[in-house]
Amino acid sequence: MMEEVKEVTSTLSVDRDNINVTEVLKDGDSLTFLIVSQKLSGTGEYHVARAYDDFEWLQQHLFSQEDVPGIQGVIFPPLPAKAQVNASAKVMKQLGFLGLGEWQLYCKALETFLRQIAAHSILSKNKAVEIFLTSSDPPGRQRVRKNIFNRLSQAVEEKRKEGHKDVDQFFQTERDQNLVLAGCAKTAAERFLDVVQTEQKIAVACGHFSAALHLCVEPGEDSDKQAFSKACVKLSEVFDSMKKNMTSVAENNVSTLGLGMDLESRYQEAEKEMLFRRTCKLVELESARRNAEKAKPVKKAAMEEVKKAAETEFDHICGVAKQEIARFQGARVEMLQQALVQWCEKQLLTAKESAEQFNQHLQTLRGMA
Repeated sequence: MMEEVKEVTSTLSVDRDNINVTEVLKDGDSLTFLIVSQKLSGTGEYHVARAYDDFEWLQQHLFSQEDVPGIQGVIFPPLPAKAQVNASAKVMKQLGFLGLGEWQLYCKALETFLRQIAAHSILSKNKAVEIFLTSSDPPGRQRVRKNIFNRLSQAVEEKRKEGHKDVDQFFQTERDQNLVLAGCAKTAAERFLDVVQTEQKIAVACGHFSAALHLCVEPGEDSDKQAFSKACVKLSEVFDSMKKNMTSVAENNVSTLGLGMDLESRYQEAEKEMLFRRTCKLVELESARRNAEKAKPVKKAAMEEVKKAAETEFDHICGVAKQEIARFQGARVEMLQQALVQWCEKQLLTAKESAEQFNQHLQTLRGMA
């Protein structure tokens, strides 16, 4: 079972750029995701089936690598919120863009999660990643512990630490910037989602009006009625084209910039959690230093050892965190750039196709005048 996995250095036998979540299978209220990974040797593929609990287990397993120096300085790839077959309004709000339409968007988000773990210089070395992607055995889920690092909203004492002044200006600046960016990224994603949902409503309304125009068609030999019916049919075709255009625009928004903004928002939260974990360790270190200073002679040596251990751990976390922040800043620029380029390309293609179609409709209507 996967709970027994040992944290030993391993090299993945899969191509990290060819990990694909290809399909989701529904059985009642349960969802199973099919993962296909290309073998690094190029000689074949691994096919495994995983439930959401399995993804969650993998994330928690990576969180809990206490023997890996500086692990709490890692910006862990964010796992999307759990999807449900008949999701409530609350769950849909948590999912945001990932709750729209079919399951392709959600599968894409899980795929991104796995690819980023596989590409991570520290996380990919955990044997659990290799087994998760290649073993047909189901993972052991009974040992999953939720929120092993205590998410930001859970403890009053930890909320107090969130505003603790940093001793390192680099991290204080990063914390301040992240606080602003996390809020902006979340708001931007929510507003863009509002735009997409409005576009979807417009598309539905155009479809309804297109169908309603057919009700105006009247049979008979009367020339005026025939002309009116012909105009209604043509207008129905125009509004059907408008529906298709708006549907395409909304789909383009979601599959490119929408997914990019969603990932950006979740990654800003992941960085915030990493910075918060480091701040908690800073508070612990300062406490250990005070205890060592105030310790009585009989406890002085022991307190000094505790202080040294805290300093070593904190130094490791800071070292990893600085590397992670540099990597993240480069990756997020590339990710958003790619999303914007794809967005422009798709919307330009849709606009050209729609312009040609509307021009044809216009010529036909002019001919009817």
